[in-house]
Amino acid sequence: MNRIVIIGASAGGLATAEALRRMGYQATITLIGSERHPPYDRPPLSKQILTAEWEPERLPLRRKEDIDALALDMRLGVAATGLDTGARTVNLADGTEVPYDGLVVSTGVRPRRLPGTEGLAGVHTLRTLEDALALKERLVAGRRLVIVGCGFIGAEAAAVARGLGMEVTVLESAPLPLAPAVGEHVGRFLARIHRDEGVRLRTSANVAGVDGDGSRVTGVGLADGTVLPADDVLVAIGSLPNSEWLTGSGLTVQNGLVCDEFSAAARDVYGVGDVARWYNPLFGTAMRIEHRTNAAEQGMAVARNLLNPEARRPFAPVPYFWSDQYGMKIQAYGHLRGHDEALVVGRDPARRRLLVAYRTGDRLVGALAVGMPPKLLRTWRALIAAGTAWEPAVGDLAVP
Repeated sequence: MNRIVIIGASAGGLATAEALRRMGYQATITLIGSERHPPYDRPPLSKQILTAEWEPERLPLRRKEDIDALALDMRLGVAATGLDTGARTVNLADGTEVPYDGLVVSTGVRPRRLPGTEGLAGVHTLRTLEDALALKERLVAGRRLVIVGCGFIGAEAAAVARGLGMEVTVLESAPLPLAPAVGEHVGRFLARIHRDEGVRLRTSANVAGVDGDGSRVTGVGLADGTVLPADDVLVAIGSLPNSEWLTGSGLTVQNGLVCDEFSAAARDVYGVGDVARWYNPLFGTAMRIEHRTNAAEQGMAVARNLLNPEARRPFAPVPYFWSDQYGMKIQAYGHLRGHDEALVVGRDPARRRLLVAYRTGDRLVGALAVGMPPKLLRTWRALIAAGTAWEPAVGDLAVP
């Protein structure tokens, strides 16, 4: 291969480029990113950047000299707009056309937005550095922040805002936050902590619209007629894969770029990170994971498969994610979504500690811990990776 093109200058895209170089690939690597920044770390945006604990200069994933050492053809601030798999070319927003021998799609996701909020000042999403800096300027003690959505981004932002002395209301359409992903035990546990910390958490809340004075947001209206005053609104209702530019390419796009167990979408075309929906043979299902660790691991796996087409290996990780809220570390391994059972195997409410195991069929498929020692969770990870049956894994560990 004379040129490998990576679309997406993110954690996954950079991990792919670095792995290619480590594995001896010396030809051209073109790294294309729609943002003007070199690859930077996104998890701190909803934590250290909002609290001002970090300055933006700390976000880059690598030092400039380390990036330079990769000898990349790096094109930042320009988005991919089309793909011709027959001609093996990528079209860019600046009108240029980039040929490839191998292609890696790592274009990530973008936040979902509430209809009718376009151009209304004070309505925020949280995905980019610019998003985080704009929200950070508004996080001032005594101001009113309404957060729509209590997933991890919304929950982390709520924790930061409360720590800064803001009045925080969180609106969640489901009966419990995060329950579809991590189960009711964890949902109730986290809901209680947010309320204990002074967050006004309203569940089963359906947003009817956002009110404004013509230029700036003034509140959020609910379907029951309630209007919640707000100085700022954070919309944290999930994300959409950045895959529209692949329309007409012949690749299959369905909740992300559809890939096989090798992370391949077509011959010499691979998906990496948040945008990739691939088949994980360890769990026997397709999944799309929006977490940084997965993006980096998948980038390394894809690099190997690109350079060794006759000896490709399935990408079959045990997914990992974490979240920081109110000084608590929430960590999870495995595929929790769609589980058949969530069993509490450790609990200490007074110390804000919780350990939950997850079953799908007759297998242990996941474990989530709040405030527990990392070594304990790594033990559960090993059981998940080994495909351990449920009964031998949990035994008599259930907590009443």
